[in-house]
Amino acid sequence: METGSPENTGTAGDERTGAEAAAGEAERAGSEPAGTEPAGTEPAWTGLPPGLLRMRRLLLVVWLGLLAVGLGLLLGLLAGPGWAAFALLPLALTAWGWVMLGRNWRSWRYAERADDLLISRGVLWREETVVPYGRMQLVEVTSGPVERHFGLASVQLHTAAAATDATIPGLDPAEAERLRDRLTELGEARSAGL
Repeated sequence: METGSPENTGTAGDERTGAEAAAGEAERAGSEPAGTEPAGTEPAWTGLPPGLLRMRRLLLVVWLGLLAVGLGLLLGLLAGPGWAAFALLPLALTAWGWVMLGRNWRSWRYAERADDLLISRGVLWREETVVPYGRMQLVEVTSGPVERHFGLASVQLHTAAAATDATIPGLDPAEAERLRDRLTELGEARSAGL
C-alpha cells in the first residue's frame, strides 16, 4: 500500500466500508512480532510505593524541625525574642517541601517493555530514560540504613554509556529483587542475541 493512496487516507475516494477498514487494521495489528506492543499503545506504568513518600516526608520534618528549634533558641538567646520569629522560616519551608515531595513522588514511574525499560520522573523538567535490555551491564539492589528501616530498596542500572545509567528508588525489597532478576535475565538474553 502506498502512502497517500485512497486506502490509506480515508478520503471520499475510499471505497472500503467501515467494517473492511476495521478488519484491515485488526489484520495489521495481529501481524506484529510476538513480544512487542502494538503501535500507539501506552506501556503499563508502575508507580513507586507510598513508603518512599513517608520516609522522605519524615526526614524533611525531622531535619527542618531541628533547624527551626536550633535557630529559634540561638536567635532568642543572642539577639532577643523578637528575632526568634525567624525560626518560622524553616517551618514554612517544611510546608512547601511537604507538597513538593508529594508531587515528585507521583512523577516517578517505570514500565517494563519487550526490549527496554522506561523510567519517567520530574515535575517541571520531565525526564524519561529508556534503558535497552541488551545494553545493561550490571543491575544492583541497594538499601541504606534509613531505607532498610522503612522496608525499601533501590534498583541501580548500569550500562555501557554512563548517560543511560538509571535508578528506581523506594521499591519494596521483594519487588526490587524480582526486577533485578528479570532485568538481568533479559539483559543476558538480549546481549547473547537470543
